[in-house]
Amino acid sequence: MLLRGLSLVAAAVATLMPLSASAHGPTRQKYVDTIEVNAPADKVWAVVGNFKDMTWHPFFNNSEPSGANEVGSERDLVAMDGTKVKQKLVKYDPAKMTLQYEVMEIDQKLEPVSGYESWMTVIPDGEKSKIEWKGKFYRAFVNNDPPPELNDDAALAAVTIEYRKGLEALKKKIEGG
Repeated sequence: MLLRGLSLVAAAVATLMPLSASAHGPTRQKYVDTIEVNAPADKVWAVVGNFKDMTWHPFFNNSEPSGANEVGSERDLVAMDGTKVKQKLVKYDPAKMTLQYEVMEIDQKLEPVSGYESWMTVIPDGEKSKIEWKGKFYRAFVNNDPPPELNDDAALAAVTIEYRKGLEALKKKIEGG
């Protein structure tokens, strides 16, 4: 009797498995970008490590901080079109020249992501430095069958552009004086 009951349970699970496999939400995406900067790490960290100010990024024309470079501090970034992005500093380690922040609020037209965490690290290399910017995020549309503008590809493309344009702007700012 026990064996027959287990067989029925196994058959039921096997029948439902195809449904559960096709009924999943978004997959967490990861992206990493780096750039070499012709400046010593301390000079680079002075800009990257200043969580209060992200106006070096060409997507933002204003950075409104609440707090300093302390865990729990927040900043509202104002994009060129006036939309805001709220970010919170989660980890800050000046000895390792790294910080981590999470995006608490974002207009999905600006960037179609959710559950977005980001890390920025300055890596010394003699008189030069490398900036590494990495992120983990989900697409904005949390259900199955997202529209093209809210799918995984759109989220990854937006983050790729954000990081590349930001890193290029950082390099230009730091190397330019």
